[in-house]
Amino acid sequence: MGILYIDRKNLEIKIIGNALKFYINGRQEGSVPLSPLDKVVIIGNLKLETSVLHKLAQKNISVIFLSGRRLTFRCALHGRLHNNGLLRLKQYEKSQSLFALFFAIELIKNKLQKQVILLSELRTSCTNHSFKIKSSISSIEEIIKKLDKQDNIDSLRGLEGGAANRYFKALSFVLPNSLNFKGRVKRPPGDPVNALLSLGYTMLHFEMVREIEVIGLDPVIGFYHCFEYGRESLACDLVEPFRPDIDRFVLNIFREKIFKKNDFFESNENGSKGYYLKKNKRKQYFDKYEEWAVDQRPKWREQVRILAWRVLNG
Repeated sequence: MGILYIDRKNLEIKIIGNALKFYINGRQEGSVPLSPLDKVVIIGNLKLETSVLHKLAQKNISVIFLSGRRLTFRCALHGRLHNNGLLRLKQYEKSQSLFALFFAIELIKNKLQKQVILLSELRTSCTNHSFKIKSSISSIEEIIKKLDKQDNIDSLRGLEGGAANRYFKALSFVLPNSLNFKGRVKRPPGDPVNALLSLGYTMLHFEMVREIEVIGLDPVIGFYHCFEYGRESLACDLVEPFRPDIDRFVLNIFREKIFKKNDFFESNENGSKGYYLKKNKRKQYFDKYEEWAVDQRPKWREQVRILAWRVLNG
C-alpha cells in the first residue's frame, strides 16, 4: 500500500504516462509513479487536470481532499467499487435486528478492554499517579462486566460515555502539564493533545470508509451509531475498537517530545479557542502516521472483511 500526501500551495499536478508530475510556475519540481499508490491525500489549494482524476480512478486509487489549516475532510473520490447488492441488503436487514445490539456490545467491549490495557501499561511508568489511574481502571473494568447485560443501544452508549470520562481523565495524568490536557474536547480541540487525537480519528475514519466501500458494504448504515444524514455510521462503528490505538500513537508523540505546544497555532471559533497543527509540522506528522499505520492497516481491513462475512453468513 502506498499513500501520497500533497500539501503545497501553487502546485500544478499533471498525469504523464503512469506518473504524477508536479509543476510550480511551469517548472517540473518532481514526479511520483502510480504503481505503488492506492490513495492520494490532497491538502489546500492547488491545480490539477481532470485527466489526473480519470487516471487515478482507472487505477482504483482513492483521492481524499482535506481543507488547509484545520485539515477538515471535504470529499473522497474512488474508482470502481464493489457492487454487491446482496451484501448491502443483508446489512440493512441486520441493522434492524438483534445483530445490531450484539455487534455493538462486541465493539465497545473490545474498545474498553484496550483502554484498560493501555492504562495498565501507563500506570507502571507513572508511579506518581498510580492510585488515580488504578481507580479509573477499576471503574472501566466494572463497566465491562455490565456490557453483556444491556438490552438496548442507548444504555450501552451511557456506559461507554462513563468509561470515556474516567479513561481520558486518567490519560491527563501522564501528559506534561504544559499541554493543558484535561480530557476529551472535540470541537474545537481545546489543546494540542486533542488536536492530534481529532486528526488521528479523522484519518482512521476515512481509511475505514474506503475499506467498507471497497468490500461492498454501505458506510452510512451502522449498527451502534444510528443513521444520521451525511454521516458514515458504519465507519464510526468500526473505528471504535481502534480508538485506543490512536490514543497510544498520540501519547507516544507527546511523551517522546516529537511535538510540543509551540508546534500548534490557536484559532478562535465561536468564542472557543481551538488548537491546530502548524503547516510546517504537517509533513512530520504524516510521516509518523504512515510509519505507525503500516502495521495497523491489515487489522482494519480484516475487521471489515470479518464483518462482511458475518453479515452474509451470520
